[in-house]
Amino acid sequence: MPIDVSGLHHVRLTVQDIARSREFNDKVFGLPVAYAVPDDADETTREALSFLYGGVIYRLGQCLFGLRPVGTDRFDEDRVGLDHVAFTVADRSVLERAVETLDGLGIAHEPIKDLGTGDILEFRDPDNIALELYAPKG
Repeated sequence: MPIDVSGLHHVRLTVQDIARSREFNDKVFGLPVAYAVPDDADETTREALSFLYGGVIYRLGQCLFGLRPVGTDRFDEDRVGLDHVAFTVADRSVLERAVETLDGLGIAHEPIKDLGTGDILEFRDPDNIALELYAPKG
């Protein structure tokens, strides 16, 4: 009998440099931080937040989106693991504004593509992780 799941709770990406990845995600998405170890945290707080592994977890609607530093490996969607992460946006106008945001930040991206059921905008984070914004049609 299949397991009855009701949604996605969280995604955590492994990254090389947490400061660089946080700066990228803060500038691109501006998500509120759900969990992070404060710089002035005492040992008890650090122990309670050890599940972060030195990373950060953002709130993304009803889900969580995390970053965890792991070292020097580089992302490749052609290896077993992760292909890409896609975020939903309201409509194509949000994608058009996202192009302006990415251009203003100097972040390379593909042109907006029409998939029939929706439009997508593809770009990559500092670790080359493939990210996508998806705007459903109608």
